[in-house]
Amino acid sequence: MKNALYMNDSYMKEFEAVVESIKDGKYIVLDKTAFYPSGGGQPNDTGVMVCNNEEYPVVYVGKFSGVISHEVGKTGLKEGDKVIGKIDWDRRYRLMRMHTAAHIIDAVLYNGAGALCTGNQLGTDKSRIDFSLDVLDRDKIQQYVDISNRWVNKAIDVKIYSLPREEALKIPGIVKLAGAMPPEVTELRIVEIPGIDIQADGGTQVKNTSEIGEISLVSVENKGKNNRRMYYTIS
Repeated sequence: MKNALYMNDSYMKEFEAVVESIKDGKYIVLDKTAFYPSGGGQPNDTGVMVCNNEEYPVVYVGKFSGVISHEVGKTGLKEGDKVIGKIDWDRRYRLMRMHTAAHIIDAVLYNGAGALCTGNQLGTDKSRIDFSLDVLDRDKIQQYVDISNRWVNKAIDVKIYSLPREEALKIPGIVKLAGAMPPEVTELRIVEIPGIDIQADGGTQVKNTSEIGEISLVSVENKGKNNRRMYYTIS
């Protein structure tokens, strides 16, 4: 999505855009946007659009039929209006740190226990990872978190680039969330943490693992046969 500015620059906090269309006075489509739409376990960005010195709170962002739509908290914007979008940066940056942490934890679980990620949900307070594992052992999960923190402390630069679908799918484990890559996607955005993880991903990430901080295990749960859940946070 060429108009999705966050795909190339997760650190863009402010941008200029033009209102392309409006539905019911509050659902806004822009010609380009840095607001991340809810998806892939990552919550949507919030923030404001500013037009003629008036602020329009962005309360929800979603992607519908490939188009990113922004729900604003009040009416007044018109087609053709020029706006300045401002991301709630503290919230976005914490989700970025949580997201890159999730990639490392996923890789450690996969490499250490052969566990596959079956679902995830990022949050600002705590985040969740669901994974396939026969036996749930909190002490063992804590060991995997400790290993994850050692990778964090290596201060590894995170690489983001694109590959043609056929070339990308030759890389073992490139799609770690089964069934998550629709067939119509011809080019995959790759997030690589050299030495530990490489996978197709459309979310926002930090530039260096050292930005994550310390990962802490909050809790673990048994969600049924071969389905485990862990909650973690960062500090």
